[in-house]
Amino acid sequence: TGKCGSGYLWVYRAAGCGVLFEWFPSRAADCLTKMLSAFQGQLQSDGYAAYESFYRKPLNHHLRAGIELAGCWAHARRKFFEARQESQLAAQMLADIQQLYRIEDGLRKQEAGPAVRLATRQRESLPILAKIETQLRSAAAEYLPKSLTSKAIGYALDQWERLLVYTRYGHMEIDNNLVENAIRPTAVGKKNWLFFGSKEAGQASAIIYSLLESCRMLGINPREYLLDVLPRLPAMTNQT
Repeated sequence: TGKCGSGYLWVYRAAGCGVLFEWFPSRAADCLTKMLSAFQGQLQSDGYAAYESFYRKPLNHHLRAGIELAGCWAHARRKFFEARQESQLAAQMLADIQQLYRIEDGLRKQEAGPAVRLATRQRESLPILAKIETQLRSAAAEYLPKSLTSKAIGYALDQWERLLVYTRYGHMEIDNNLVENAIRPTAVGKKNWLFFGSKEAGQASAIIYSLLESCRMLGINPREYLLDVLPRLPAMTNQT
């Protein structure tokens, strides 16, 4: 018809594993069904409404007992960063959130295990989070609804219970930046070549992205991996 359709890459990562890209022609909640129909655990994401919609769908009621939605502090922080020139509150929130990240940085440098991470977050992070929540709820009515500060406050409070989830599980991260990092090459790429070309090419690209980004995340040389696998692939079966 002379118009270009849109396609979207959905990206998943499990702790200690590689990355999986899936291509869909939409951003609807139904795109999550195949991947998450048997999933149980904490599902960490930004505040995009499709995750909540998927979770609340009547057909998915059996999943709710096994899935816990978790928020991402990097996305919450980004809202206050955008408002930093507008209000002192936003600047204060950035400083408080930085304290949370310093705790995480210290745990990372210690190579702390899940038990230590959990105990440290309960002891050190929760008081900071309680302070942040009190400040946000007290200040919520002070800013115009369309202001950047008000939007940042609204986002954080809407996500608040999910933003606390990471403090209850030592295996979780404070944010989903590892997924964001995996997405970055595709974000650069779409500015360079613009088009997948077709639905089939979209899915093929998702497979390629999955292989290359998983290699990178797991410390495997992508070129060596492909040179090893591709020549053997025609003679392989799903049993070998």
